[in-house]
Amino acid sequence: MTSSTSSSKSRNPSSGLRSTPDRFANSPCFSSYSAPPDSRKPDSGRNPLTVAARSIAGAFISCFTPPETTESKNLKVSKEFGAPYVASETSRTTRGSNRGIYSNPTKERGPGNTKFTMDEILKAARNFSPAFKVGQGGFGTVYKGKLHDGTLVAIKRAKKSVYDTHLSVEFQSEVTTLAQVEHLNLVKFYGYLEHGDERILVVEYVPNGTLREHLDGVNGKELDFAARLDIAIDVAHAITYLHMYTDHPIIHRDIKSSNILLTETLRAKVADFGFARLAADTDSGATHVSTQVKGTAGYLDPEYLRTYQLTEKSDVYSFGVLLVELVTGRRPIEPKRELNERITPRWAMKKFTDGDAISALDPLLEQTVGTNLALKKILELALQCLAPRRQSRPSMRMCGEVLWSIRKDYREQSGLDFRSPSSTSQMSASVNE
Repeated sequence: MTSSTSSSKSRNPSSGLRSTPDRFANSPCFSSYSAPPDSRKPDSGRNPLTVAARSIAGAFISCFTPPETTESKNLKVSKEFGAPYVASETSRTTRGSNRGIYSNPTKERGPGNTKFTMDEILKAARNFSPAFKVGQGGFGTVYKGKLHDGTLVAIKRAKKSVYDTHLSVEFQSEVTTLAQVEHLNLVKFYGYLEHGDERILVVEYVPNGTLREHLDGVNGKELDFAARLDIAIDVAHAITYLHMYTDHPIIHRDIKSSNILLTETLRAKVADFGFARLAADTDSGATHVSTQVKGTAGYLDPEYLRTYQLTEKSDVYSFGVLLVELVTGRRPIEPKRELNERITPRWAMKKFTDGDAISALDPLLEQTVGTNLALKKILELALQCLAPRRQSRPSMRMCGEVLWSIRKDYREQSGLDFRSPSSTSQMSASVNE
């Protein structure tokens, strides 16, 4: 099996901006949310490499219903399901040749990867005042800040005491990755500072906390089932973009609930690209990247852990864990529970295969006929994402399509549940069956 660590070869050297569907456009609740426009003007004196990198960020394309495939039949995708057009695995090398017709020339662009000065950072973060501290992580401390044009940002400052080669690699990885991507469901990158012992990232400020905090009830009102389904689709869409719509496919490598940020309208944004890695160059025949294992316990692809072979399907495995987390409300590893319940995905899959999926549902969620049916379909998809061998897992594109179909059916059934006075008795009969 051929391996590859990176590729300097451009996939589409003359293709210009990347294109991607920004949301599933034929959704009845197509979101008009967009990140705040930025008026920061590029400085002609900036590094020309950073200016060139701006052209990599993606525009957005229209959505189309793809032809039915063998994979979609296996996953029982509804024929009525309208999914975004996404290039097939075999068409990757030519996928950018005609994308110009799908681009959105009116979309306002952010500042991309501006290199900030220390003075600008200190002003934005009020000299790193403790009052503006909003988070703490392995990378360092996160502060809320405001740029000179009024744009709210999150300023991630690396820990000086532990700054070493390991963190330097993560910092460079995050800067490189964020400079290449732009999508509604990914945090927007504003710029960075690398000066002396300071390593600082400036990204979009997402005000509503993480998905994990919401599942834990830290941020007030619990997420209902519909919101969780929307979030799953948002995340699937973001990862599909990384895998299929960047100049070279990107593997996030750390998909987890604490890296999913939520806006005030509960739109999901994938964050933290410190572990991100370019995927294998399939054009040259490579099938995987051989690399040191990175990620978070509970979300790690067991095949990657065993073989050190990284592929996009490692993100699919993590997404399967996230699906289980969304419907159960539990963390992937719960050490204080009984032995057979400590590994949440294993426990939930056992419940599903035993025909008792409803008992895995988060007790905070209301049980209805629609919820029960959608739960089974989501756990079925999760089971396929969690397959031990990567070849048995669906692509992220297919995950998005299946979830879209589930949401469509859920909304239709929820309408029936709302109108029918006998929905409770129907639910009981369904559960008993």
